[in-house]
Amino acid sequence: MIQRKLNQEIYFSCNMRYGVLTRQDFKLMKKAGFRMLLYGLESASQKTLNMINKGVTVERIIKETKWAAQAGLEPHLTIMVGYPWETRKDAWNTFRLAKYLFQKGWAKTLQVTIVMPYPGTRLFKQALEKRWLKTLDWDEYDMTKPVMKTPLSDKDVELMARRIYQLFFTPQYIAHRILNIRSLEDIQFIIRGLRKVIGHIKDFSR
Repeated sequence: MIQRKLNQEIYFSCNMRYGVLTRQDFKLMKKAGFRMLLYGLESASQKTLNMINKGVTVERIIKETKWAAQAGLEPHLTIMVGYPWETRKDAWNTFRLAKYLFQKGWAKTLQVTIVMPYPGTRLFKQALEKRWLKTLDWDEYDMTKPVMKTPLSDKDVELMARRIYQLFFTPQYIAHRILNIRSLEDIQFIIRGLRKVIGHIKDFSR
């Protein structure tokens, strides 16, 4: 990509997994023309990370998000709420981790969805065995409402999703985005992102 000078013509984005790259790898990706890295953070609960086979620690998540940002890349975090074994404390810890990464300016964007046990997955099998499922109406499996029993109420799960999305409107996050504007394209990118965030908040406010 560098030799062919593609990095001078277009930006690249890609899905990324925590626990596989070094600080130098991130610097090379930036040089090669990468911009956004989509990470599955999922949860701040180490128990959850272990149960879903992420193969990474919370400490490593923080470190790699920092490395990527310091290299000039833009980490995008995907977060899940409503795991059937997670407590209110677990959910708040996930919120706090997302807030910390945003306040530091290391996470640039994020998205939140409610955990879905889709057929064919290990979680679906567990949900059947442990009787976690509340419905088998597939129209309900759109990631905007809980379909499994959890220690939290449905309203609390949806509220947590909204709270995480509202991190986009904190003074610290807004300041970081403004200070990092370098072009008209950056402004357009932010505007498109905010429109999506507002739409997602509405999804969890039905």
